Amino acid sequence: MKTKYIFITGGVVSSLGKGIASSSIGFLLKDIGYEVSIQKYDPYLNVDPGTMNPFQHGEVFVTEDGAETDLDLGHYERFLDKSLSQKSNTTAGIVYEAVINNERNGKYLGKTVQTIPHITNEIKRRFKQLDEESDIVIIEIGGTVGDIEGLPFLESIRQFMLEHADTDTLAIHLTLVPYINAAGESKTKPTQHSVIKLREIGIQPDMLICRSTRELNKSIISKISLFTNVPESNVIVGKDSASIYEIPMNFEKQNMSSKICKHFKIKHKKVDFTDWAAFVRKSKYIQNSVKIAICGKYVKHQDAYKSIVESLNHAGIINSHQVDIEFISTEAIMQKEDSDKIIEEKLDDLDAVLIPGGFGYRGIEGKISIIQHAREIDIPFLGICLGMQCAVIEFARNVLGLDDANSKEFDENTPHPVIDLMEEQKNVTQKGGTMRLGAYPGRIIKKSKTHEIYKKVFISERHRHRYEFNNKYLEEFEDNGMKVGCKYVQRNLVEIVEIPDHRFFIGTQFHPEFKSRPLSPHPIFKEFVKTAIEFKNEN
Repeated sequence: MKTKYIFITGGVVSSLGKGIASSSIGFLLKDIGYEVSIQKYDPYLNVDPGTMNPFQHGEVFVTEDGAETDLDLGHYERFLDKSLSQKSNTTAGIVYEAVINNERNGKYLGKTVQTIPHITNEIKRRFKQLDEESDIVIIEIGGTVGDIEGLPFLESIRQFMLEHADTDTLAIHLTLVPYINAAGESKTKPTQHSVIKLREIGIQPDMLICRSTRELNKSIISKISLFTNVPESNVIVGKDSASIYEIPMNFEKQNMSSKICKHFKIKHKKVDFTDWAAFVRKSKYIQNSVKIAICGKYVKHQDAYKSIVESLNHAGIINSHQVDIEFISTEAIMQKEDSDKIIEEKLDDLDAVLIPGGFGYRGIEGKISIIQHAREIDIPFLGICLGMQCAVIEFARNVLGLDDANSKEFDENTPHPVIDLMEEQKNVTQKGGTMRLGAYPGRIIKKSKTHEIYKKVFISERHRHRYEFNNKYLEEFEDNGMKVGCKYVQRNLVEIVEIPDHRFFIGTQFHPEFKSRPLSPHPIFKEFVKTAIEFKNEN
């Protein structure tokens, strides 16, 4: 089968849900039986989001092969139940870097290097990177139509659609139909103007997804169709949903998959929602809840912990409990005079505590103080990456008696660097893409809590860090009750620490949240939430 391409653009405002729409369409087409891949193109000039502040960009999602990518790739993987790669995320920075490198290497034979054709050709080349492994490639363009930095990507789509048969490409435009309370009606003008802007560039959308807070009646759909030159049957209503996992079913109620297959002239069959619908139905009718805190410094921008939130929700649903998440700023809490008392009061109202990953010293002492209280009162605790490292520091200070124990990330002169810079990182000066990134194998210690959770010996998990547990202190830790649950044997690196005498006290150097799926929650999150429920019921 010749590869088909779906281009998804957005208009009017950002944050309308292009990533969820792309993921939902991918889910439908995959279930029909097609091999589907999704790509995200971000117009910013950063080579990747790895060095960007989470307050600006949200979570950095890491792929199996170590790409630091947009958080939308997390949605893609969760909906497709498929691991993606570096080929699934491209930025303007990567494109311009590639073209400039080509020019420096003399690959353009002395020609004047220009946006057209050199930048657009590089973008089009990347559109086709996944051809060999995909029947259908869904290509999401970040930003909104009209953004100056997005123009080369839209121009590339125009050229690509011109160069390929109509039955090989499909343009979907996601737009907004706001409801004006004062007028008591939905307004189509923003959608009309968004499509006008797209058509000025030379792209006529084949299908519209109209985001709205309420249903759109036939007269509104007819009006949108008339002014955008899109058939009424291809105007899809994207009404707000209680759960993002309802979106594929909402799209399919409007026969989206059959319309796409008809356009491409490929076979269609009924989508089987049996397991997916059961998951969504269960999530909607759960009666019980459990309260878990995410304690970090980016809590004002909850997209910074997107995969963790979704992983907790997946684990909650399989355990028949709604996970109520409380976000606690570890930076703000330590600015209070009575911080210890506040922490005690907050933990009294919680069923579990999670310390996520991060970088830098801000908020570290708050995390360490929270971990100490969690350990001492035996409340379920999960530390991820930096959270694991903070747990090691806390244990060293308060159990081993190493008062000045720290990570060299925070104190270069600490007499007890229980967390140290990896040897190969010591001469690294460039920040972007130079950490320990992507999937690494681990060997689980038999008869450990970790082994009880995974129920196997060999695992593979994704990493994003420069610092590691310092093995010089390993024997002292193990003699005093903090054990190793898993190691990267080839380098003798600690992957998991645990306290067996605690009901659940686990720190992972890796990021388990990147591999959790709606229908198959990550085992660590599954057990963490289960233990939180047990803790709640006992108290």
